[in-house]
Amino acid sequence: MEFPEQSKSKVVIIDSLQSWEFHLTQASNQNSPVVVHFTASWCMPSVAMKPVFEELAFSYPDALFLSVDVDEVKEVATKLEVKAMPTFVLLKEGAQTEKVVGANPEEIKKRVDALVQSNRASLA
Repeated sequence: MEFPEQSKSKVVIIDSLQSWEFHLTQASNQNSPVVVHFTASWCMPSVAMKPVFEELAFSYPDALFLSVDVDEVKEVATKLEVKAMPTFVLLKEGAQTEKVVGANPEEIKKRVDALVQSNRASLA
């Protein structure tokens, strides 16, 4: 039996610069860290990382997980100087704290865990 809440993605797809700014502002107002997966449909390592990213989003409900297709929302990729896919950018209070380039699930999990733990500590 499948759990309905697990079939719904926790990852927000960013489809415009306005959508990006809205979600970043909302996360900042709620003191939520943000994890962004810069991806491209033609990039197999990016596609392979999608389920890992989804799993992280379920594991860390107090962080906001965003997915940005670099071909659809070029302005955001340019703004954050994303030059290769996949790239994972971690933000706290609207500012970039880390960038991981490449499909490295263990490293991404480690960085996301550290970001969320440090955010929890700063809110305590």
